Amino acid sequence: MIEVNELTKRYGKKTAVDGLSFTVRPGRVTGFLGPNGAGKSTTLRLVLGLNEPTSGSVTVGGRPFRSRPRGLRYAGGLLDAHDVHGGRSARAHLAALAYGNGLPPRRVGEVLAEVGLEQAARRRVGGFSLGMKQRLGIAAALLGDPPVLLFDEPLNGLDPDGVLWVRSLFRRLADEGRTVLVSSHLMREMEQTADELVVIGRGRLIAAEGLAEFAARGRRRGVVVRTDDVTGLTAVVTAGGGEIVHEGDGRCAVTGMEAGRIAAAALGAGVLLSELTPVSASLEEAFMEITASSVEYGTGEGR
Repeated sequence: MIEVNELTKRYGKKTAVDGLSFTVRPGRVTGFLGPNGAGKSTTLRLVLGLNEPTSGSVTVGGRPFRSRPRGLRYAGGLLDAHDVHGGRSARAHLAALAYGNGLPPRRVGEVLAEVGLEQAARRRVGGFSLGMKQRLGIAAALLGDPPVLLFDEPLNGLDPDGVLWVRSLFRRLADEGRTVLVSSHLMREMEQTADELVVIGRGRLIAAEGLAEFAARGRRRGVVVRTDDVTGLTAVVTAGGGEIVHEGDGRCAVTGMEAGRIAAAALGAGVLLSELTPVSASLEEAFMEITASSVEYGTGEGR
């Protein structure tokens, strides 16, 4: 478990993390989301003890991570796939980490096999593609077989097969009872991967809840309706307290009325419907709407 309590980190006059509190529980994949500059990477570094907080605290398994010798046995993290000595081979890189953390040498071969880098084990990391470096970073995180794992943008550079592999890996790790925290800007991938979300903006907590709950509160659910009698449908929706937007060719977007109410009202008014499709709330739309005021750098479009 990861517990963050009133965590604050300042760099001079800039506050990167501001009184942040949340808990990441085992057995779930938790997505860590926020606009650029929200403080996600800084928070991950604070969790792993790579930076010292200005105030507040963060614990991994009930203790500050810095207090744990041989830390890879307790938490593994992928923060920057490029943060590897390019002159070393993949095997040498992992072997050095294993030695420093008192891990058996056999773990090197095991994690290389798990991430699909067996054939590239003796190649220099400097010649790796970004996707291969991501796999190596995941191997390093898994090296100590830890109960807590953190990944910062782990899908960068991966091909579609790699994305599917990472998605299944996170699911397996969570199903094993581990704590899995994944920072990503890919909303659609988070919809496929995460069980819960922690959303921050300008270093402050915006939401910490289930993925479905967050997506649902981002905007009202809508219904796509198609009819040859747009005028009649408009009257039905307006009388029912809903709102309607005409999209052309008899297709309309209705909000403020559930599909069942629309169908019943249309039937009563003699309006024939050829389509009635509820539209689920979108995580991406909810994220854009809820974090709009927390974007540090933006074009102003759509706001």
